[in-house]
Amino acid sequence: MTTFVLVHGAWGGSYGFRRVRPLLRAQGHEVFTPSLTGIGERSHLTGPLVSLTTHVLDVVNTVRYEDLDDIVLLGFSYGGMVVTGALDAIGDRVRELVYLDAFVPADGQSVVALAAGRDVPQGLGAPWLIPPSEREYESAEIAAFSRPRRTPQPARTFSEPVRLGTPLEQGPFGLTYIRATAEPNAAFEAAAARAGASPAWRLHEIDTGHMVPENRPDELASILLALA
Repeated sequence: MTTFVLVHGAWGGSYGFRRVRPLLRAQGHEVFTPSLTGIGERSHLTGPLVSLTTHVLDVVNTVRYEDLDDIVLLGFSYGGMVVTGALDAIGDRVRELVYLDAFVPADGQSVVALAAGRDVPQGLGAPWLIPPSEREYESAEIAAFSRPRRTPQPARTFSEPVRLGTPLEQGPFGLTYIRATAEPNAAFEAAAARAGASPAWRLHEIDTGHMVPENRPDELASILLALA
């Protein structure tokens, strides 16, 4: 049995993995999908002080309080920032680190630094909630479920830099990158190119738009099950 910890992306929630969870559990694996503070299911806890550190602790505390070990840890999109930031605390509990169409930051980088054109208001009196970006879904049914559940996200989650004491390729875990090839994104394309050029990484591609867990749960589950 493998334990999967799947971390959702910006403006989303753990509900985004609701079509992936049963596929993994049906094969006898354990699945945790922590919800990040202030968005998705926990949007009632939003506030201007919610930051990337808050979200890192959401994941770290899930792993520690559940006493999870030998895990496959996945970060989707913005979740790549979160899982990276969690490594200094729980990297020794990770067997495989998976980035799903996600940011792969170095120490000191933020979403603002990595995402060209992502402008986050800062300073006294600046708006602290960032509205969700528009996303494309492969069916009207999925869109009708997911779009109303996307919530604004606190700006500090995007502007705070990640902290990473050891470069990823020097970590005690395997590395996998999964790229959604049907939607352009310079940051994710650069991350996929990094993975493709390094023997330390596995690189997979799925021919769909960015919302992979909802658009292609079977293909995603197949890749994850091969890591189990």
